[in-house]
Amino acid sequence: MGAAGKDVGGYDEAQLTRLRAEASQIVARYPRARSGLLPLLHLVQAEDGYVSPTGITFCAEVLGVTTAEVSAVATFYTQYKRHPNGDYTVGVCTNTLCAVMGGDAIWDGLTEHLGVGHDETTPDGKVTLERIECNAACDYAPVVMVNWEFFDNQTPESARATVDKLRAGQTVVPTRGADSVVTFKQMSRVLAGFTDGRADEGVGAGEATQRGTVLAKQNGWAAPAFPTESKES
Repeated sequence: MGAAGKDVGGYDEAQLTRLRAEASQIVARYPRARSGLLPLLHLVQAEDGYVSPTGITFCAEVLGVTTAEVSAVATFYTQYKRHPNGDYTVGVCTNTLCAVMGGDAIWDGLTEHLGVGHDETTPDGKVTLERIECNAACDYAPVVMVNWEFFDNQTPESARATVDKLRAGQTVVPTRGADSVVTFKQMSRVLAGFTDGRADEGVGAGEATQRGTVLAKQNGWAAPAFPTESKES
């Protein structure tokens, strides 16, 4: 790491002291320091609200790599934002199942209601809207996510109500997961590997997700065993 107190393109001494201490905890999890780049990117997002030029410089300094190498990773994954993100990322799934179940209607309704398109942020800085290929919750289609918390079985009306509450600063409760939605910066810190103590809140796997397992147990179903390969003598 660089010398304590060095200006990294925008962070002051207090920020650098804190961030370097947290970065040390991240790097210590891995046998090779550069393996900590992904959580480090989430850490600087938690600080800046996006992967800023300052954050890229910081990650490069911590890991002893070039800023070009850090940027190459940051531009590959869509969870890393390269311009200021809103307090809440609202992702609308429009992949096949969600689309036919109403995801396209939800998307059209929100773009009109908020006046923004994909990866654009409302003027008040509250909501960044994203068109998502899959939220990995097809059993609850159509699904919307807010900072990666699930809102299942949505309608255009329920989605509009959710974003209105977010913009008004009201508490919003996801269908599953934590008891309330946190901000983008707070969630980025969790994704960096720093617990917020909320892992056991709320509902985990819902009824629809567990339905196949329940039916299998009730009916005594099991996956067929693989045949044992005989060895040639």
